[in-house]
Amino acid sequence: MSLEKNKAIVRRFVEEFNKRNLAIIDELASPDYVDHDHQLRGLEGLKQLMTIEFKGFPDFHMTIEDMIAEGDRVWVRFKETGRIQENIVD
Repeated sequence: MSLEKNKAIVRRFVEEFNKRNLAIIDELASPDYVDHDHQLRGLEGLKQLMTIEFKGFPDFHMTIEDMIAEGDRVWVRFKETGRIQENIVD
């Protein structure tokens, strides 16, 4: 896949994330997804993390500040904004 196509996938993922579209995970993320920061594996773990983020930060928004692609990898620098939702305990 071309560098521009890879970057377009990341842009689309961020756009759909900002719309709270969890279905995009099944379409664009790899089934063997690994998040080393949160120690998650797989698509269900990613969906759970996104659900928690949406609940805790109802106006959370990601903006791409910088993007670099090389080979089959894309690095992104984000700006994230949002206010913490108080009293989110179920």
